[in-house]
Amino acid sequence: MKILFSILFIFMIATLVPAESYLVNGGQESLFRYQLVQRVNPTPGMTKLYLSFVLPQSFQSPTYNQRISNLNIEFQPAPSSKNEYFDKRGNKILRAVWSNPRGPINSVLQLTASNQTKLNRLNTASPFPVQNLPPAVRDYLTATAEVQSDNPLIQTKARTLTDGAQNQFDAVQRILTWVIDHMRYVLTPQSYDALYAFRTGSGNCQNYSHLAAALMRSVGIPVRIVNGITLKRPYEIQTAHGTLTMKMAQGRHSWIEVYFNDLNWVPFDPQQTQLFVSNRFIRIEVGIDNQETRQDGLIRWSQVSQSYQRPQFEEAIEGEFQADRVLINGERQPFGPLKLLLTPPVATAFIPVQREPTPPPPLPPVSSKEIKQLRFQKKYLFGNLEFPKGIDFADVRGPVQVEQGNQFEMAKNFLVETAEYVTSQEQYAQVFVLKQPMQLQTISLALHKFGGNGMIWLELRQDENGIPGNRLATSQLIDVENMKFSVGYDWYAFDFTHESPVLAPGRYWMALGFSGSPIINWFYSYGKPVGPQDGTRYQTILAPNWSKSLAYEFNYRVEGLIAQ
Repeated sequence: MKILFSILFIFMIATLVPAESYLVNGGQESLFRYQLVQRVNPTPGMTKLYLSFVLPQSFQSPTYNQRISNLNIEFQPAPSSKNEYFDKRGNKILRAVWSNPRGPINSVLQLTASNQTKLNRLNTASPFPVQNLPPAVRDYLTATAEVQSDNPLIQTKARTLTDGAQNQFDAVQRILTWVIDHMRYVLTPQSYDALYAFRTGSGNCQNYSHLAAALMRSVGIPVRIVNGITLKRPYEIQTAHGTLTMKMAQGRHSWIEVYFNDLNWVPFDPQQTQLFVSNRFIRIEVGIDNQETRQDGLIRWSQVSQSYQRPQFEEAIEGEFQADRVLINGERQPFGPLKLLLTPPVATAFIPVQREPTPPPPLPPVSSKEIKQLRFQKKYLFGNLEFPKGIDFADVRGPVQVEQGNQFEMAKNFLVETAEYVTSQEQYAQVFVLKQPMQLQTISLALHKFGGNGMIWLELRQDENGIPGNRLATSQLIDVENMKFSVGYDWYAFDFTHESPVLAPGRYWMALGFSGSPIINWFYSYGKPVGPQDGTRYQTILAPNWSKSLAYEFNYRVEGLIAQ
């Protein structure tokens, strides 16, 4: 029996790091061409079709600036009528109407964006409690059905978090630190409001935004909800320990802006950034919550009867970078959340949140002799298991809602394709932590085959100082041509039963290998829902040293047998 041990001491050191907060300096400057293509196929009996677009505008803040030019939108066929107007939040809306549509309706929105993120030192002395708010800002203290800042549970938590805060930034960083550590990202939560996120500790970008807004508003800090687009182009942060690669999905996203008297509105992404967002963000629409910020991408229609069919819908988002300059350095801080948070330097008094992690229970020491005496008979399965299986991400819309009678609508959805192209010039590896001896049978990955040919396989590797080390076992090969084509992502199992390695408790890596020219994506979850913060890495062919870490976690499933 072949028994494989991981290095337990290194794992314990890695998990006892007190915080994952990084002070970031530098910036990003990019020029890109953005395009949104939509196609709607009307249903029989449709008498009118209404499409709404919020036209992105230029925006300035102390950290993130967006300059929009060459904006153009075309329709085929031309609408029966269209009009532009500004709503009460300052969003510029274009609404197009088709009477008795019979064929496919195509729309193409194009623009050029010159975006800049500056991570220089910020100076703020805004007091807490916040004082002297302009009348136009006070709306963003409102409690809503999605931002329940008037709920006693949320109010009590916010007051506890901000008790004794030195100033507004101090109060904000305390709340955001708690939100980041409290929440776990899921793509398809049951509800999107702040109270659901507070009670369950889970949700998508809407939940993060609503919860952060509810806590801040409940103690008098104005917050507005922002909807926009993120582009999938990654960027790197250089740290003392290597390179941290940040990446968002290409699709719709929700974040927030917080008002400071001496800084005006400043953007935050409550999932991972404080006082800034990346210049891969395109700011489109703002409001008091995500029910109000719903005009962009809204589809309404009327039919001759109440028996309806959902119109077919397709959407494609493209971002072509014409120039891109990124220079960001990150320095790890001894305070802040246990999960990842990036913050530019701030010149103000505040009390850093010191959060000591609860050490994981020590893995039981198991000798080679003891493992040889075990009988592996009970099935065992674990991993990062939650992902939207079989979803066509080009056809993503919320449920059909009936406005009245024969009037219907579909709003945009924040379900996005978080996936990495993993068969190019890099090799990707994901850690898993085994808490008891196991005889490994299969490891499955959430993959989608786009095409190509060749072979793929998985390498089981030892952990060495927090990175993939020596190869311990290799799965059977999978011929890419024999992989089924499917809509969306599905589990693909890599078989280890020809070796049936027996693994001692510890930390191990799965590294995807390939030959030929396969085109395959591996789905991932934002953040680290299961494993340690340093548990996702890649190496380039030219620099095979695993020094590059990723800010997300791939979806995987480990199956085998454990002792009764």
